[in-house]
Amino acid sequence: MSFAEYADYDGLGLAELIRNRDVTPSELLEAAIERIERNNGKLNAVVHKAYDEARGVAAGTLPDGPFKGVPFLIKDLGVRVKGWPRTSASRFAQIDADDSDSELITRYRATGAVLAGKTNTPEFGIPGVTTSALLGPCRNPWNTDHITGGSSGGAAAAVAAGMVPLAHASDGLGSIRIPAACCGLVGMKTTRDRNPNGQHDTDRAIGLSVDHVVSRTVRDSAAMLDATGYPEGNSPFAYPAKERPYVEEIARGPGKLRIGWSSETPRGEPIEPEIRAALERTAEALGKLGHDVRKGGLGIDYRALYRAQGLVSASNFAAGIKRWIEIKGREPGDDIEGLARRAYEAGKKISGQDAMWGWQQLRLMNREILSKFETWDVWLTPVLSTNVPRVEFLDTLMEDLKEFDRRQATTFGFTPPFNLTGQPSLSLPLWQSESGLPIGMMFTGRYADEGTLYRLAGQLEKELPWAVRKPPVWN
Repeated sequence: MSFAEYADYDGLGLAELIRNRDVTPSELLEAAIERIERNNGKLNAVVHKAYDEARGVAAGTLPDGPFKGVPFLIKDLGVRVKGWPRTSASRFAQIDADDSDSELITRYRATGAVLAGKTNTPEFGIPGVTTSALLGPCRNPWNTDHITGGSSGGAAAAVAAGMVPLAHASDGLGSIRIPAACCGLVGMKTTRDRNPNGQHDTDRAIGLSVDHVVSRTVRDSAAMLDATGYPEGNSPFAYPAKERPYVEEIARGPGKLRIGWSSETPRGEPIEPEIRAALERTAEALGKLGHDVRKGGLGIDYRALYRAQGLVSASNFAAGIKRWIEIKGREPGDDIEGLARRAYEAGKKISGQDAMWGWQQLRLMNREILSKFETWDVWLTPVLSTNVPRVEFLDTLMEDLKEFDRRQATTFGFTPPFNLTGQPSLSLPLWQSESGLPIGMMFTGRYADEGTLYRLAGQLEKELPWAVRKPPVWN
């Protein structure tokens, strides 16, 4: 049976239909499969299909969680799903079938979600665009000539196209917020250690990467974080406290917030006029809602920040490849791409002294950034400095990697600092360009204060609704 209205509902809406016995989990799964099969050839969003397993799960007894019976997809990077392959979009670093679930997957299953497959990602999640020699480019449902962002581009494309209402994503320097902005979705980068790192903790050793979801509605994002973001046993990291469930936060008024806003970019380059106009419209709208909105940037030495981050990230990446070498029994050859090869070779050359200097420098500069939030409750910027680029503009296989770096830097200027500080940072799809592509705005809160961001997001979702907008590749 085909459930024709499937994509009109968010995840919580579908789960309510299940509870009311209006549809069955199996009917929802078949609706999701039908949409994946119809549109995945245009988008290349889903790269592993686990339909038979999912059908068995949907037909069985599901946990009575908030997303009971809702189809769900997992990003093909980092987390393990028992019995499923894991490629990390790399021809070198592939696992035929993982032997256990990651802790986060265990928690997703406990929500009642039905895991149906894996989504596209770039090799090792390195760039802000989803393409690789192994998995190929992922394309945007709003215009298939344009990127979905990265590294959670497959997840974002699948959700934006109505295949699933929400999907797993992760963010190391912008990899939830950038795809959410490119594809017109809600994308919360959580506070560090809000969601579990689990037993495979080497994947999150330096603490920059976090896992959560991309979704079409604020409440789905909030409800999933309520369901997965609770203390983890055997973890040496302090769980960031929260005041109340996030699904309650979005129903509360945010009050009068002190909101700073800026178009400040690391290199001082101006953002595209259409993006700046959207930013100014957002600041104006926030003022009309009663918030205290004032212009102000971070004012930090971005060059020093990214030099320190580069030392830490490259040395950590080289250490990760060392573990893959232990698994594979050989060094990577021409089966890793240029970006990964460059990061690996650079990381091997960094001394322990320099790596730890970088980490020390980040701690100092993180304090400098966090001090700004003694004045602001929220800081507003765009997510991208430009409109969503075309696929060929950000080609990870191009020979001139310095040119690729330059193009990335001019496109993705705003997201990385808050992976370094560990603060929550949220992309909301408030606007569209004249060409019909989404324009995302980024709202960053104090450390551990997702609550304020969800309250503000709930207000903006009512005032500037985006759910009525649908991409050409839809349903």
